[in-house]
Amino acid sequence: MRYVPDPFRNEFVNIGVLLFGREDEYAGVRFTRDWARVRCMDPQADIDVLEAIEADLLAQLRKTPDSRQQFLHRMQDTFSTGLQLSELNALVSDAPADDLERLARTYLERPSPKRDSRLGARQRIVRRMQDAFETAGVWDAMLKRIPAAKYTHAGDPLKIDCGYRPNGVIRLFQALSLSTDPDSAKVLAFSVPALADGIARIEGAKTDVTAVIEDDLREEGSAAGFAIEALRLTSINVARVSEMPAYAERARMELRL
Repeated sequence: MRYVPDPFRNEFVNIGVLLFGREDEYAGVRFTRDWARVRCMDPQADIDVLEAIEADLLAQLRKTPDSRQQFLHRMQDTFSTGLQLSELNALVSDAPADDLERLARTYLERPSPKRDSRLGARQRIVRRMQDAFETAGVWDAMLKRIPAAKYTHAGDPLKIDCGYRPNGVIRLFQALSLSTDPDSAKVLAFSVPALADGIARIEGAKTDVTAVIEDDLREEGSAAGFAIEALRLTSINVARVSEMPAYAERARMELRL
């Protein structure tokens, strides 16, 4: 899947890969997690809309094979001015989910220079968090990139990575790389009280926030340790990324999937 902001210039950025079987029901979609190249080509690009397309495409491709073919033809016609499909290629695969990730690494990822290490570290946590929820079969049922401004103040730039509402509580998950950006914990801790007040007022629900951090952090006497304490003082749960399968399983049970 290519993003083509100006069809006359015919310049594009690869933003997604699609993999689906001819004979079986496997269908997979994987979009980029790093939108820097899209923003570089088109500063006005609506990233939220592009991210939402991933879930819509996956839902369409999981239909019957005939419907998939019809949908692909419709995509090629409808998306020609902004989104385009490259030529289809055949792939023999015994592990399509693994091959989808390999294709994503090949076509979507870029070498991360040292100056982008903060972005890369957080995105690695986001990816592992998403992988856990996908493995549990709940990712499609979850909210993504939740704008805090909906509940706090206009212009609030914070977006929560993902969340879901099982009953009278909204559970939110935010990836933080405390090894590279410990100050991000203070930003989240500062934002949560206003966020919880807004959710209570608008949604009539309680708020449960979990910060997902690296596994190998040294806490004692470190900036990361200070950040973790700041999170806990604001009643924010702190989970190591290796704990996410357990959180994902709880989500599956609470969402009854």
